[in-house]
Amino acid sequence: MKRAIPVLALSVAGLVPVWLYAPASGHEGELSEVAAPETQQQTAPQTTQAAPKTTGAAPKTTGAAPKTTTQQQQTQQQAQNRTVSGPAVNTSEGTVQVQVTLQGTKIVDVKALRAPNSNPTRMALPLLRESALKAQSADIDTVSGATATSEGYKQSLQAAIDQAK
Repeated sequence: MKRAIPVLALSVAGLVPVWLYAPASGHEGELSEVAAPETQQQTAPQTTQAAPKTTGAAPKTTGAAPKTTTQQQQTQQQAQNRTVSGPAVNTSEGTVQVQVTLQGTKIVDVKALRAPNSNPTRMALPLLRESALKAQSADIDTVSGATATSEGYKQSLQAAIDQAK
């Protein structure tokens, strides 16, 4: 009986902070990945190159070397890629917003711009991204333990896909 009173008092003292804990409300506990605009590569100024003088009428060449086929393909792919942000969806866990990058009608990337800052969400985001890329749609499975985040992710993704059409 001598030990019961101190054990009971210390147990209550240890539980008081747990009872007083209140999770942060609103967007304070959110992850926020803002897509940084891609920096454009600056090309060196073009120089004029003159052909050696000859007695004939050789044409002078100007400008840089022509782009190779690979560079042209990359430029065309970048021009064809379009990025669309879905709406911010409020869930019971926080706000979820998704950005999708499309090349034609193919989904090539999905990025979470906003998401709740919790362990289940941090673990679910890569799984949701992988599922969306594999399914090529917003028809993906909910991640167990992050149900609210998964539903918000799917809603924002579907809205972004619809907006891109």
